[in-house]
Amino acid sequence: MRRVLLDSRYTLVGFPTAAITFVLMVAGLAAGVGTAVVWIGLPILAGTLMLARAFAEGERGWLSDVLGRPPVRPRYKPAPPGAGRLRRLVNPLTTGQSWLDLLHGILNFPVAIVSFVITIVFWAIPIMGLTYPIYGIFTSRIPGNQELPQLLGFGDGYGVNVVFHVGLGLIGVVLLPFVTRGAALLRAALGRVLLTGVAELQERISDLSESRSAAVSAEANALRKLERDIHDGPQQRLVSLAMELSRAQRQMQKDPEAAQVTIKEAISATRETLDELRALSRGIAPPILSDRGLAPALAALAGRCTVPVDLDVQTVERYQAAVENAIYFVCAETLTNVAKHSRAQSCTIQLVKTGDTLMLIIGDDGVGGAHVAKGHGLAGLADRLRAVDGELTVRSPDGGPTLIVAEVPCG
Repeated sequence: MRRVLLDSRYTLVGFPTAAITFVLMVAGLAAGVGTAVVWIGLPILAGTLMLARAFAEGERGWLSDVLGRPPVRPRYKPAPPGAGRLRRLVNPLTTGQSWLDLLHGILNFPVAIVSFVITIVFWAIPIMGLTYPIYGIFTSRIPGNQELPQLLGFGDGYGVNVVFHVGLGLIGVVLLPFVTRGAALLRAALGRVLLTGVAELQERISDLSESRSAAVSAEANALRKLERDIHDGPQQRLVSLAMELSRAQRQMQKDPEAAQVTIKEAISATRETLDELRALSRGIAPPILSDRGLAPALAALAGRCTVPVDLDVQTVERYQAAVENAIYFVCAETLTNVAKHSRAQSCTIQLVKTGDTLMLIIGDDGVGGAHVAKGHGLAGLADRLRAVDGELTVRSPDGGPTLIVAEVPCG
């Protein structure tokens, strides 16, 4: 019922506003264009566009209620810094959205008439039909009155008339929510195209730009981290290994036994270096992820974690490589943080698909204090998820527990 009242309010109360807007827009446009040759028309046009903007803002508020979504407001281009009075006066004429507001004020009127009439008619049908038993007592006694049922051949008795009108009213009650909704959406469609279409496009472009920046930032951070890890780990070990082999080569002639010991140490260092390289490769794109999918890859991560992990994977589907890599990266980095910083005794991982969204939920009973502020490790995870239109939510009060939720579209 609330939906019916909101839609009816939009079409009924909005009709007088649409009529007033239409008159003001047409008059302002005609006066502005007609006097533009003597420059008087420019301020008239600018004022008309500003008035159209005010009416458009009110319409966007109505659209928010009808469409059930937050209001989307476009960005109007401001006057350049230091602009003179004339430049500021005619600035609305240089903004495309201002002209769309004016166009909406003109085109909205005929659409509002149609929506208004449809709503009035389909409110009148159930009201008049269901109240016929009251007013029909009097109308049926008027001499020469021809009731609709009589004209249709259903009979001329008062009881027949009551059944006919009440039945018609009940049909109107059933149709009322659908018709009023359709009438409201008919008018709202024009407003959405002209008043919020450009804003939604701008917002989408902004989101894509942020996603691209996040992807570039995430990849740059990952490469810097990989470079640092290689420099601090395998590279140093390889330098040391080369020195050990050179020493073994020198010892081979003078002290073969010492050379054998050095070679054994070099072999041991080689194995350790290989282990480090495998660990680094697992953080990029491990073979188990590309070959077998997320479930086995997450199981491998959970098995290597020094904190006991309870793993619950509720989906075994394969997803796009970018989605799987993002989820795996978030899980790997989060488990590393849990092991290093949380002082947790246990950790839980849940992977679940809800609709077209893949959710990774990681919790621990540690000391908390994790957040996604810039300069912290979780900020890189948020950037990595934004690169695939995902989102990272962190709830980690001081003292714990910590809950991290990664959501990624997978449809």
